[in-house]
Amino acid sequence: MSKLPQEHKFIDLSDYGRPLAKLIANNLKNTNFTPVHVTLAFIVSGLIAVWCIITEQFWAAAFFLILKSILDAADGELARVKNTPSYTGRYLDSVADILLNIIILMAIWYISEASIWMTILAFLGIQLQGTLYNYYYVILRNKFDGDTTSRIFENKIPTALEGEKQQHVNILFKLYKVLYGRFDKAIYYLDPRAAYGKVFPNWFMTALSTFGLGFQLLLIALLLVLGFKDIIIPFFAIYTVMILIFIAIRKRL
Repeated sequence: MSKLPQEHKFIDLSDYGRPLAKLIANNLKNTNFTPVHVTLAFIVSGLIAVWCIITEQFWAAAFFLILKSILDAADGELARVKNTPSYTGRYLDSVADILLNIIILMAIWYISEASIWMTILAFLGIQLQGTLYNYYYVILRNKFDGDTTSRIFENKIPTALEGEKQQHVNILFKLYKVLYGRFDKAIYYLDPRAAYGKVFPNWFMTALSTFGLGFQLLLIALLLVLGFKDIIIPFFAIYTVMILIFIAIRKRL
C-alpha cells in the first residue's frame, strides 16, 4: 500500500533505500521472517557501524549505516507485503532508532574533537529535526487515509492488532513515550496548527526530508569517509536552526 496518492508523492531524500527495501521485503514475503526480525537486523547493522566508527574503519561504518537505513525501510515494507501491520513493530522501530542515534553520536564524540555538550546539543537537534519531519509527514499521510499504525499524536496506548500481544504494545508504547514524548511536545508547541493548514506542497516535503533519519545517516556516512569526522557533531547542532525556518515557511503556505 502506498503511503500517499500519486499527485502528492514527493522526492524523499531520506528514503533512498526504498527500492532495495522493497526488493528485500518481496524476497522475504513467503518466508518465516517477520518485520520484527528485519528490525532486529537493522539494530545489529547499526551496532556494527558503531564498532567500525570507534575503530575508525570509516568505509565499513558508512556501509553499515546505509544498510541500517535500508533495513529500517524494509521492516515496514515487509509488514505491508505480508499485510501484517503492528504497533509492536512501529514502536520497536522507533525505540531502536533513538537508542542507536545516541550510541552513534557517542561513538563520533569518542573519535572526534567535539565536546560532550556539543554532542548532547547535536543529539537533541537530530531528534527534533526527525520529529518535525515525522510530524508533518504523518499529518500529510493522515489527510489521505494513510496507514493506521502511524498517528499524529501518540497520547494513548493503542489496542493491539491481530497477531500481536497487548502486553508488548503496552511496554513499547511506554518506552516510546519516555524517549520521544518531550520531542513531540516541543514540536507541537512550535506548530500546533499544522494539522489544520493546507496540504504541504511536494517541494516543501522534499526539502524537509533532509531532516529524515535516512538522510542524517547518509550525511554522517559521507562525512566520515571524506575525513570530516570533526564537523559531524557541530553540523547537526547548528542545522537545528532550520527547524524554525521550516516552521515559518509552513505557516506562510
